[in-house]
Amino acid sequence: MQSRAQIYKHPIHPMLVVFPIGLWVFSFVCDVVAMYSNNGPFWSDMAFYTMAGGVIGALLAAVPGFIDYLGLRGGRVKKIAAAHMVLNLAIVVIYVFNLGLRMNRPVGGSPPGVLLSGGALVFLAISGWLGGSLVYKHGVAVEPVTELDRRDKHDLAA
Repeated sequence: MQSRAQIYKHPIHPMLVVFPIGLWVFSFVCDVVAMYSNNGPFWSDMAFYTMAGGVIGALLAAVPGFIDYLGLRGGRVKKIAAAHMVLNLAIVVIYVFNLGLRMNRPVGGSPPGVLLSGGALVFLAISGWLGGSLVYKHGVAVEPVTELDRRDKHDLAA
């Protein structure tokens, strides 16, 4: 099943998800460094801003992801996609809550902020597993192979 949200037959959602994933992982690393560094305030600020960037990136990635979701038919694939979507929305809520805590009092580099980020990363790994399952196991957002593609693949192998 092809992606409904695409640019030149390339699905947009997987292009965008790398940004929130990378920013949130780096935010967690910054929190850990802030806990054990003499430059704690710098790393706490870095954790805050990369976390905020991750939230923005996730919301941008959600738009083509939701467009693709609407194109799915019922059954197991739609249930997996719904779980993937709900987990991702929960992750965004956790990070927004974490940002709110940090705006009211400095928790970056402190156990509550690190625990929230670490828990969100566990959910992110589960959601990524589900997203990978949708693509690699169920063929969501994958263009069907044509006879011409098969001949090209055969020519390359020869």
